[in-house]
Amino acid sequence: MCSILLNPKRSLSTPLLYLSSSATNSSSSTSSNSSEAAEDNPNNIMGYPRPFQIVKNVEKIMAGSTSKSYKLLDVLSGHVGAISCLALCGEFVLSASQGKDIIVWQQPDLRLFTKFGAGEGSVKALVTVGNKVFTAHQDSRIRVWKVSKRSENVFRLVDTLPTTKDYLGKCMKQSNYVQIRRHHKKLWIEHADSISCLAVENGLIYSGSWDKTLKVWRLSDLRCLESIKAHDDAINGLIAKNGVVYSASADGKIKVWGKESGKKNSSSGSSLHKLEGVLAGHKDVSMNAVIGPDHGNGDGDENERVYGGASDGYLMGWERGREGEWKLVVEVKAHQLSILCLSFMGDILCSGSADKSICLWKRDDHYNFKDGLRGGISKIGVIRGHDGPIKCLQVSPNCVGGGFLLYSGSLDKSLRVWWVSKDISDEDKH
Repeated sequence: MCSILLNPKRSLSTPLLYLSSSATNSSSSTSSNSSEAAEDNPNNIMGYPRPFQIVKNVEKIMAGSTSKSYKLLDVLSGHVGAISCLALCGEFVLSASQGKDIIVWQQPDLRLFTKFGAGEGSVKALVTVGNKVFTAHQDSRIRVWKVSKRSENVFRLVDTLPTTKDYLGKCMKQSNYVQIRRHHKKLWIEHADSISCLAVENGLIYSGSWDKTLKVWRLSDLRCLESIKAHDDAINGLIAKNGVVYSASADGKIKVWGKESGKKNSSSGSSLHKLEGVLAGHKDVSMNAVIGPDHGNGDGDENERVYGGASDGYLMGWERGREGEWKLVVEVKAHQLSILCLSFMGDILCSGSADKSICLWKRDDHYNFKDGLRGGISKIGVIRGHDGPIKCLQVSPNCVGGGFLLYSGSLDKSLRVWWVSKDISDEDKH
């Protein structure tokens, strides 16, 4: 996530309903030099503020609602193409489309704040870190945008990966080129096809591509450190957590990558990644999305757990047992059509599908003493409303009126905002 920045042209009469603790406690006598230094600090990550106004609005809306489990709060339109990815950035919600435009919506009223974009082809993925936004494109490049309040153009393009410096440093050496197809070579730092997904953790950015490779980039200098021939088909999804990277592919597998201790990349000095596990889905079925909860179970059990969404509509989950072996603990027919995206909020897993629905699942933490696994999920709700396949989901980490906000982007070109209860019971299912 990135710092909360305000429109320099913003009218003073417009109420700022989102305030962070750091913003409210800051002195008005702070010098411009110190604020500029804070803005340029890549570690300047401000937490999500408590949305007081949204809480009031949700409570008002829910008071007249017959559903206790979820409620549609808003429908946002403005994209020229199908929405392909979403990201949260402080007080902003970013949505990108196949029309290569990126729209910035400002919370809590979700008004259109600005638009930005560049490159050829659709935007496939978005991640935010510090005061930067990284966008992955169909033209095989990653673009870096700086969020700056010192310019009228708040989201400013500052670099493209691979950087010119990285490219020039490797282009003269023949050993840096790899064969991508007959009579055609590229530098190993370049993707040869659309970049479909991005993940960021511990100062590194990971990019997955339809060219079947996983590349590792360093945030500090934007240098490509490693290229991994990860899969036998296109990579569709990535997550990175606790030093482990999970990649989901059209070859039907989720692969687990960890850093190889003791081995370093000779040119970068960084640790290399090694394959630690292969989680196989159904035969001849694409694995489209991968997700894992952001926390343990709260009782000392920190078993690794990961879920994958497949093109046959199945939701599958694996957990690493006491012996270090991965075991399949979830295998349910979640949707009638392909699962395209997954998102977690606490113990609630949200799955979006080509069947135009969003299913809500709750983890079952019943402990199995035999193998040390917890596994299991149960369906607690279904959200309908989109007129097209659900391509991307994003949850807000804030607790809002006893629930959370869920953003869904669809091929129907709309972005919908939902309030979802954290306490959905069986009788609330839809």
